[in-house]
Amino acid sequence: MALRDKLSQNAQPMLDAGENVQAVAAGQSNSGWWQAISVIAIFFTKFQSLVVTDRRILVFDNKRFYMTKPVAINRVLPRSTQIGPPSGLWWKCQSLGPTIYIHRRFHKDIEQADALRPS
Repeated sequence: MALRDKLSQNAQPMLDAGENVQAVAAGQSNSGWWQAISVIAIFFTKFQSLVVTDRRILVFDNKRFYMTKPVAINRVLPRSTQIGPPSGLWWKCQSLGPTIYIHRRFHKDIEQADALRPS
C-alpha cells in the first residue's frame, strides 16, 4: 500500500463523518539534513502528518518513528489557509504554526491542496 493511502486510511477514524480527504503529506520537526549528518537526530525527530479535507486542515502528531500512524490532532486550521508554495528538498513550512519540514515527494500534494482551497 502506498504511503499516501496508509496515511489517509489511518487518519480516517479521527475525521468527522462525511469529511473527505483531499490531500495528505508527512512531515517532521527537524530537517532531514540533520539525519544525514547524525544518526542521533532521528531520536529527536517528531513525525507529523498533514491531512487536508474539504472542511479543514489537520496536523496530527504521529506515533514515534512512524510517518503514517497519527495518534492525536495537534492543530486544526481553516480550509482557506494557504499552505505553500513548497520548494527545495526539505521545505520549511511555517504557515501552519510551528515549523514542519516536508520532503519534496509531498510537494505535489501541498500544491494540490492549495489549488483546491476555497477563495
